[in-house]
Amino acid sequence: MATPNPDKAFPVSWDQFHRDARALAWRISSAGPFRAIVCITRGGLVPAAIVTRELGIRLIETVCVASYHDYQNQGQLQVIKKVSDDLTEGGGEGILVVDDLVDTGKTAKVVRDMLPKAHFATVYAKPQGRPLVDTFVTEVSQDTWIYFPWDMGYTFQPPIRDAG
Repeated sequence: MATPNPDKAFPVSWDQFHRDARALAWRISSAGPFRAIVCITRGGLVPAAIVTRELGIRLIETVCVASYHDYQNQGQLQVIKKVSDDLTEGGGEGILVVDDLVDTGKTAKVVRDMLPKAHFATVYAKPQGRPLVDTFVTEVSQDTWIYFPWDMGYTFQPPIRDAG
């Protein structure tokens, strides 16, 4: 993935992200019941917290996959922590996997290989990764860079008319 294109920026506020994560929970509510949720860290931690609250899921697990090492370029994937063996039994049937975004689909593929029968859900999806998820809320173009609220601080934004 290339350096973020400022013309294709998609900043997401905390309020918007919360609404989108609740919308994700609503969309997947009929796909359950789920015996556990696996969040892909780190981006999946926040939406997983919201989804678990909305769906009443108490068993929460993580799978730790690092791909964006410098916040700009997607590098070599590294599985830092695998899913516990008791959740991978049966191919992950009855497991909900949550992440903030599916981009190229490389991370989703690694986790899908661990849990082929799990239900995969992301808040946002890009076209290359979209076929790897079962449920998502919003699709953005492949060259859009999403700025998540946990990556941003509050700063002044000049009016669009002053930007060009």
